[in-house]
Amino acid sequence: MVEPALIKAAQAGDREALVSLLREIEHQVYRTAYYLLNHEQDALDAAQEALIRIYTKIGSYEEKAQFRTWVQRIVTNICIDKFRRKRPSVSIDEHELVFQARDNVEGEVLSAYAAEEIREAIGKLPEHHRTVVVLRYLQDFSYNEIADSLGLPLNTVKSYLFRARQQLQVLLHDYQKGGVRG
Repeated sequence: MVEPALIKAAQAGDREALVSLLREIEHQVYRTAYYLLNHEQDALDAAQEALIRIYTKIGSYEEKAQFRTWVQRIVTNICIDKFRRKRPSVSIDEHELVFQARDNVEGEVLSAYAAEEIREAIGKLPEHHRTVVVLRYLQDFSYNEIADSLGLPLNTVKSYLFRARQQLQVLLHDYQKGGVRG
């Protein structure tokens, strides 16, 4: 949680406070971008663009909304713009697995495999469903925070999440049966 004093100092023009503020939120911004775009380089670009926008627009932040809601709205809007310009591609980069102990290698491989399946399934959701899933389950936003962040009615958020969960169940069931890939 970002301290309100840090936000106020950044808004007042304290460059050091602003840099500290950006450092505090950069991981969260990247994480949201990655799960929305499902592509590392696009996520890095979107996160950088979001941080620059936050840097230049910090003076326009009003305390009507929580700071993290304001930040998520910025990064989500940037990702939506990128998504519309270029449909995301599924990254097929190889990921190195580092094993701590030899006795749980199978469990770690299965966990990594399951995480990749979930990431791919989230990536296949329609844009609006993917956005609410990322904000709810990966960024731990409440339904009200998602509604505020996206400018949607609360019932729409609930509906999107319900439908997204249904779609994820179908997609993940297909994966378990050795079905659809890519």
